[in-house]
Amino acid sequence: MTIPLRYGWQSLWSRRATTLATALGIALVVFVLASSAMLVAGLRETLLRSGSADRAIVLQQDGYSEGWSRIRQSAYTWVAAAPGVRKNENHEPIMTAEVVGHVYLPTSRTATRSASLQVRGVMPNVFAFRPFVKIVEGRRANPGTDEAIVGRNIVGHFEGATLGGTIALRKDRKLTIVGVFEAGNSSYDSEVWADIDTVRGSFNFQGYLSSVTAELESPRAFDGFKAALEGDKRQGLSVERERDYYLKVSENLSSVMSTLGGLVTGIFAIGALLGALITMHGAVSQRVREIGVLRALGFGPAQVLISFVLEAAALSLLGGALGCGLALLTTLVDFKTINDATGQELSFRFSPSVSLLLTALGAGALVGVLGGLYPAIQAARVNPVRAMRL
Repeated sequence: MTIPLRYGWQSLWSRRATTLATALGIALVVFVLASSAMLVAGLRETLLRSGSADRAIVLQQDGYSEGWSRIRQSAYTWVAAAPGVRKNENHEPIMTAEVVGHVYLPTSRTATRSASLQVRGVMPNVFAFRPFVKIVEGRRANPGTDEAIVGRNIVGHFEGATLGGTIALRKDRKLTIVGVFEAGNSSYDSEVWADIDTVRGSFNFQGYLSSVTAELESPRAFDGFKAALEGDKRQGLSVERERDYYLKVSENLSSVMSTLGGLVTGIFAIGALLGALITMHGAVSQRVREIGVLRALGFGPAQVLISFVLEAAALSLLGGALGCGLALLTTLVDFKTINDATGQELSFRFSPSVSLLLTALGAGALVGVLGGLYPAIQAARVNPVRAMRL
């Protein structure tokens, strides 16, 4: 014989004000936990979409990211001759070279605020090398000109970053925007692309590249490719799998977001735990006679304990479901932040998953159950004879 579940639901309903307050506290815990995890997942996915396991990126030996890497133009020839590089039908190596720089421009919403805009100098073969990049407005920029195209995530965010607008790389050098592109929700969607020589001239990088990226015959060809290029110390090159590179440049920002999310979640969790403790303690205090009657009817201490724990679990799941619902609303907005590893302002979205939401919901339920456990133990210890006399 067990205590009917509706007994707990009726108890929660009779104390609607405190039940709602506690549920909201647990909802905040789940919301912050889920949102911070979704934010980190969105950042990682945005950067990882930019890389491939079948490609390798070549940087300066001590250059942590493309923005801080400078390698000689001759490195392009060395990469082309390295073992393991895939060839096309014309027996030409499938690879490209790029130059990356940054400019600080006023944002369109707040003219007094400037943000970092990443400008990528690309070769004419960039669309063949990255076929997932598509022009959605306007046209491609002509090689050897001061024309440029912008990723869809920065359209309208920076002054001049619109079709037909202009972006100044320096006082005497402006890029005219002739197209808008989409890059599969990758980090490229937050960049400006222009001719490689135009960008090199604007940033005084003549004779240098930021990176060379090559498509490999297979992932297994990476070790031989890496050994051939890093073995010659005169070149000062560092080789990484392209996907590993983008994972690396996401680690610092992901760690900061996770830490801040954990701290805020911890603060709310303490508040929610205390709220559940107070709510359930009040429920026990107000229902001492009812508990005595239940005990007199033959329900044992374990059954009373389970009933109150289930009541706390129901309360926490109610709040957790609300928190998950609120967290899902964050997918409707874009989030912008500076990736300190690359200096790039990234635009990305919260990325939900079933496992992530279930984890947050479980954490909220745990907080509620822990808060209600001590009052449940108190209820189980109620003396039925004394309770009936109150």
